[in-house]
Amino acid sequence: MTKDINTVFHYHEITKHSPQRYARSLGYMDWSTQPNPFREYKNTQKIKLPLAMKNTTIPYSLLDADKPSAPLCIESISQLLQFSLAIAAYKSADGNRWAVRCNASSGNLHPTEAYLILPPLVNENTSIMHYTPKDHALEKLTELQSNIWESLPPGTFFIALCSIAWREAWKYGERAFRYVNLDAGHAWQSIVVSAKMLGWHTTRVDSLNDAQMAKLLGLDQKERFYEDEHPDMIVVVSPKETDKQPNLSELLSVLPKKFDGVANQLSPSMYPWDIIPKIVSATASKELPQQSTQKLKVTREASKESKEVVLKRRSVHVMKSDISTITKKQFHTLLQSVNGSLDGKHNAAHLCIFIHRVDGYKKGAYILLRNEDDKEHLQQEMHNDFLWHACELENLYLLKEDDFTFASKAISCSQDIASDGSFSLGMLCRFSNEIIEYSAHRYRELYWECGAIGQQLYLEATSLGLNGTGIGCFLDDTMHSLLGIKTNNFQILYHFTVGRGFVDSRILSLPAYENLAE
Repeated sequence: MTKDINTVFHYHEITKHSPQRYARSLGYMDWSTQPNPFREYKNTQKIKLPLAMKNTTIPYSLLDADKPSAPLCIESISQLLQFSLAIAAYKSADGNRWAVRCNASSGNLHPTEAYLILPPLVNENTSIMHYTPKDHALEKLTELQSNIWESLPPGTFFIALCSIAWREAWKYGERAFRYVNLDAGHAWQSIVVSAKMLGWHTTRVDSLNDAQMAKLLGLDQKERFYEDEHPDMIVVVSPKETDKQPNLSELLSVLPKKFDGVANQLSPSMYPWDIIPKIVSATASKELPQQSTQKLKVTREASKESKEVVLKRRSVHVMKSDISTITKKQFHTLLQSVNGSLDGKHNAAHLCIFIHRVDGYKKGAYILLRNEDDKEHLQQEMHNDFLWHACELENLYLLKEDDFTFASKAISCSQDIASDGSFSLGMLCRFSNEIIEYSAHRYRELYWECGAIGQQLYLEATSLGLNGTGIGCFLDDTMHSLLGIKTNNFQILYHFTVGRGFVDSRILSLPAYENLAE
């Protein structure tokens, strides 16, 4: 194994939570160094985007239906961003005010930043822009001349997602890199859904390594930054579905030496979690292409308008067990939304589900196999007395009948939300062989897949009048032991719960961007 792969395995092991010790963190909130959740570039040209709140969007039920594509213009770009990465609302309580965004984030810390590479549209040349959700605006970092658009369908552009790990490390310490990548997955799926609302298609680029992406976005110009920011992925957004990978290296050869703007300092100082830059560096190799498959298309019943679902997505802190029983139909609708590939690549993540309150289902442990190729391997890895009884929903199996409310709470760091809802789950991924075969970069990708699943479950729950919440704090090997897993061939990377949440009337909800003129 390479040094980078060993670094990944070491990082993953020492950042596990256990009953004896949690992964290292400060153990308290140092409010004096709390990071600013909004990145801005000083001394750049700012392009205010027209608000899309009054735009009519397709019904959520028609997200995967064939539809005409919107033209690429400043208004459609604005809508894409407003219903994916923008502020959905402000919350206010006890004199404090904070923003909640369309894309979910661990602790509402939002390590993810977005950049756009646009054809001649807002300028005469190709431009590279940073999106600032605080003002719903674009900041021009540079422009250049390029012929790359001639080889792509008209209306194509790129969105890059990058991460500032310090935003998560401030609260979560060494385990933060896990959450950084889950949030990249949340943001990625948010863009996928918002693009569907416009009839656009998305494909992740796998032709550049981190160093090339950093150069393309100006992140390698260290003098412009106080806190490090590393690239995650570049996504092609196009009116046409395509498997062809664009040749972004063309842009690298015509970049200016220095971009405009200097990034604002997010914290007055930072605690030096040395393991974070090490794991960022170890996983910075080029992504190796995965085996392709058909993207999931879901047929849904008529429900709310798409923008309403996106804007009302929230995490909850308390589930109400007395009203969290859901119907079999609702349960199936939730699982069907992720019962296939979200990105056109073979799935690595499966859902190990604890059913607590679902009509028509017995309490117990279940598994939704998102890739049937893993069934035999999982049967060998898990307890040999598991039932593996096929359920009514395709790919769903009953493993064991029992009441797992206490166990699910204990595993999720004693959080009641894991036991008081309709069900909770852990995302179990093919792990060691994936990383050995596809390089250390695959570690990030596994978390992206889990984050995308989580974002989709958030939206599906919201569309049904339910609540979802991602759970990053769980006892890794306690969960593995419950499943009978003794190796790292499969690992749990993310937990999630669905039910009906408690609404705290003391917290006021205020509209976003009320200070901006339409």
